[in-house]
Amino acid sequence: MSKYDFDTTIDRRKTDSVKWDIASNELPMWVADMDFKTAPVIVDAIEKKAQDAIFGYEEPHDDYFRAVADWYESEHGSRPDTDWMMFVTGVVPAISSAVRKVTSVGDNVLIQAPVYNIFYNSIVNNGRHILSNDLVYKDFDYEIDFKDLEAKLKEPLTTMMILCNPHNPVGKVWSKSDLVKIARLCNKYHVFLLSDEIHGDLTFGAEYTPMFSLDENLIQNLIVCVSPSKTFNVAAMHAATIIVPNENLRMQVNRGINTDELAEPNSFAIPVTIAAYEHGHDWLKELKEKLVDNKNIVADFLQSELPEVKLIPSQATYLLWIDTSKVSTDSKELAAFIRKETGLYLSAGNVYGGNGDDFLRLNIACPKKLLNDGLNRLKQGIELYQANLVK
Repeated sequence: MSKYDFDTTIDRRKTDSVKWDIASNELPMWVADMDFKTAPVIVDAIEKKAQDAIFGYEEPHDDYFRAVADWYESEHGSRPDTDWMMFVTGVVPAISSAVRKVTSVGDNVLIQAPVYNIFYNSIVNNGRHILSNDLVYKDFDYEIDFKDLEAKLKEPLTTMMILCNPHNPVGKVWSKSDLVKIARLCNKYHVFLLSDEIHGDLTFGAEYTPMFSLDENLIQNLIVCVSPSKTFNVAAMHAATIIVPNENLRMQVNRGINTDELAEPNSFAIPVTIAAYEHGHDWLKELKEKLVDNKNIVADFLQSELPEVKLIPSQATYLLWIDTSKVSTDSKELAAFIRKETGLYLSAGNVYGGNGDDFLRLNIACPKKLLNDGLNRLKQGIELYQANLVK
């Protein structure tokens, strides 16, 4: 029997929600924001903190960093040293800050498209160049082209690689052997490796390997970014942790986040993170069971109702990557059409680069009532789009 409520639908319209700032007839299933009630331990922590009735300057102490280390040890079998850690107000600000601090204007920053679209912003907005080691798509799966990766890491202007581990949007959990190969190549060509591991807790049937758990000689150029924000849907708390094993690099990154004023938490960031990491294990277990159920619902629906649309088998995240190439090779047009005709708001795959024009991204972290509504709208939208092409 379920201990937690993953079925209640909460009306988030007119609550300053980015996701739900939509028309009355629309259903948003795009941005990585869950529609489940927050874990009770987090609500309790917020309520307890609110009772202080004073919200001045704060900073994290040993209990915060110990909670992060304990979580990774218990959930993932690897304990990062607390001395490696720094608090930061978000993974994306941390990435942008690191790009500014450890690379130079005009450098190449390597990514693996299709990939989280905000990586592009962190690179281009800071005057660096995007260099993509595009993932190879074959038989509804993605692999790394290591020959191409090495050639691009070898380029003199390539000074940083941003890795998505696990990968958003394709839902891939990179194997330990893949991660070792990446680390060795980055070390060989003196490239900093920044690993965004924000989805590491949300894996299914595959083992996530934190990059900091690799051999000591492989992680001296490494910056890892983690956060409870995706796991527990607390993005508005603005809490994340940067893990940097090498002391000299850590001091560089630390100088960057302080220069950029990214190291000061709001009053709820610390207690929420500690509560989530110390007491959120059971809630996460039930969440993952719910997500597996929802993913199975989507798989069955597409197979029976929309066989021309293929679900990419995923091992991580609640964001499903859907191959719509037999319907359209213009994901922006297709997503816009579906939204206009049915109100279903999905992410167009083109924003992620690579072969994203052939895909849509669907967020399934919601009660079944919303999921079923979304799937029916998807079917309606696809059928209307196909009928419109025939005219």
